[in-house]
Amino acid sequence: MTTTSQPSNTNPSRVIPLTCSGHTRPVVHLQFSPITDGTYYLISACKDGNPMLRDGPTGDWIGTFTGHKGAVWSAKLSKDASKAVTASADFTAKVWDTYTGDILHSFTHDHIVRSADLSEDGTRIVSGGQEKKLRIFDLNKPEEPASEAAGHESTIKSVIWDSERNVILSAGDDKIIRIWDVRNFGQVNTFKTEHPITSMELSANGKYITSTAGKVVYFLDASTYQVFKSVATAYDVSSVSLHPDHKRFVAGGSNDLWVRIYDFESGKELEVYKGHHGPIHTVSYSPDGEIYATGSEDGTIRLWQTTPGKSYGLWQNKASKDEKENDVNGIAPTE
Repeated sequence: MTTTSQPSNTNPSRVIPLTCSGHTRPVVHLQFSPITDGTYYLISACKDGNPMLRDGPTGDWIGTFTGHKGAVWSAKLSKDASKAVTASADFTAKVWDTYTGDILHSFTHDHIVRSADLSEDGTRIVSGGQEKKLRIFDLNKPEEPASEAAGHESTIKSVIWDSERNVILSAGDDKIIRIWDVRNFGQVNTFKTEHPITSMELSANGKYITSTAGKVVYFLDASTYQVFKSVATAYDVSSVSLHPDHKRFVAGGSNDLWVRIYDFESGKELEVYKGHHGPIHTVSYSPDGEIYATGSEDGTIRLWQTTPGKSYGLWQNKASKDEKENDVNGIAPTE
């Protein structure tokens, strides 16, 4: 395990994340919804097989989606947060009604599904996993066979439906991000890395594809698929999320406990915090940029303020107020 000494810019006593409990195994994927009806939501995927929906600004638990019979590797919300799609080790991708928690569709695969995403209008999903191929399912015609595309040589770890450009992005252990035309499911572009790709997301405004592979963080232009910026680190990066104002980004590591904040322009490490008791698998900024969430091997989600001490959500006036004031609905501040 890589060990990292605590740098001088770290002051854990001033930064108190909120801990969202409830999961019983490692949290492997997090996603915030866009702002809808004045608020936003957070969905989590966990190896316990029970994805959870939470109020975004506070982390308050809203509900648990029950129905998977294996680890859930990916969970994403539709643009209006009315639907969720999950990818599981039980060989299914499921679509959920987020208001009722009901399963709307369950699509069976021939192997573990690692990632799934919804089209912007919420009428189709794309999935990928250990079968090494992509599938598109039409939710209006769920009984019809899926459209399929093959090309990956190893497990697909991440898929994204980029409706603005009418393409699907896929990435995984074969060290390649592949771009597919939704209309004919043909491959139209690729981007190669030197190591297996551990994560891939679109930035909030869709301008950049953020990805991690080995010890490198990549920011690709989402229109040209060329590298806009890459940042080399000293550790294996598991996940990265770009702040909506594009001035900073957060990254988590596969082998240590630190949450790191970087300056986007220079790539300089700005802040380092420790709060988890296990490696960090997933990180995500909220759509308003006020907080970021981290999910860990320790089975918890932690919410961190972009500006510590600011009144926001359950943080009122000072983050160091009596911890009991924040111990609400399974959430507690953590030193």
